[in-house]
Amino acid sequence: MHFLLIYDLAPDYLERRGAFRNEHLKLAWDAQQRGEIVIAGALADPADKAVLLFSGESSDAAERFARADPYVVNGLVTQWHVRPWITVVGQDASTPVRPE
Repeated sequence: MHFLLIYDLAPDYLERRGAFRNEHLKLAWDAQQRGEIVIAGALADPADKAVLLFSGESSDAAERFARADPYVVNGLVTQWHVRPWITVVGQDASTPVRPE
């Protein structure tokens, strides 16, 4: 199953992220190596949100990630939430549905 971790970013996110980026990226790449993160990144124009796609049986990995993320801990993320995402089209869809 897929889960989206959605971050709302602070207005000064771009100016402040440098101090925490290496630690954040290490946490993210470690989660990717464990098979938890599929793909992740910030939205642009404006840079006000980030979306991280997790794969797993539950939302636990996404929630653990957010609680440990230095962007969250240090206030670069103002709010976060996890949503189940029922993916139906594509090679990596968790619940493929094809036309009859």
